[in-house]
Amino acid sequence: MLYAVLCYASEDVVGSWTKEQDDAVMVKLLDVQQRYAKANKLGPVARLLPTTAATTLRKVKGESLVIDGPFAETKEQFLGFYTVDVENLDEALEFARELSDVNPSGGSYEIRPISIFSPAAVKS
Repeated sequence: MLYAVLCYASEDVVGSWTKEQDDAVMVKLLDVQQRYAKANKLGPVARLLPTTAATTLRKVKGESLVIDGPFAETKEQFLGFYTVDVENLDEALEFARELSDVNPSGGSYEIRPISIFSPAAVKS
């Protein structure tokens, strides 16, 4: 079963790390990732740039409106995601726990099943 593990934390906290602190966290996260990659359970992983780099397209009364910034102002920001192919929710939760254990930023991990949509499979 495919799961998305969505990572939320305070950009202010993560953004305040020195390069050395950030590198150290990335090494610890990479250790977790490599174990799942070796077991062929890790899919795409992405670390998003800060919300200050975001642009949002919002539809308002039938018109498209483009605004600078994220979709919503929140205490924690969506910072990145992992894709894992594991047996069940318990295994996806274990992956998230391992990430959380080595990540000093606090924050949250949202685990959500993925339903694959393949446009090529849709016939007109």
